[in-house]
Amino acid sequence: MNSKFHLAFKVKDIESTIYFYHTILGCKIGRQTKNWVDFDFFGHQLSAHVSNNIIELDYCGMVDNIKVPIPHFGCIISNSEFSEIKLKLKKYNVKFIIAPQVRYKNKNEEQQTMFVLDLSNNPLEFKSFKNNDAIYS
Repeated sequence: MNSKFHLAFKVKDIESTIYFYHTILGCKIGRQTKNWVDFDFFGHQLSAHVSNNIIELDYCGMVDNIKVPIPHFGCIISNSEFSEIKLKLKKYNVKFIIAPQVRYKNKNEEQQTMFVLDLSNNPLEFKSFKNNDAIYS
């Protein structure tokens, strides 16, 4: 089965959303109107919809003794994609809310992770597992 994930989420405007997801991250733009735009987000469909009611961040999650914002979304990528995205984010001076780091060092579930905010204040996590068999364990 070749399933795709779809997520519709709120953004403040289309222009800054295209800048972040297309220009910075390199996501292909899909269908678009003046109120929403779709992206190919690493093989999955994101639908960004303009809203005047974007929720406040809540750092209620605790992962490996680090507070993380909930809700958040992101993707699991290869080590080389992780490095590539990290460089792009640095090139465009995107501030990390959780800097690139290794989580669960020397354990089966060891992973690289980093968190950023898009330009509408949506938290995104990018992570790469040392052992992909450990994603669900």
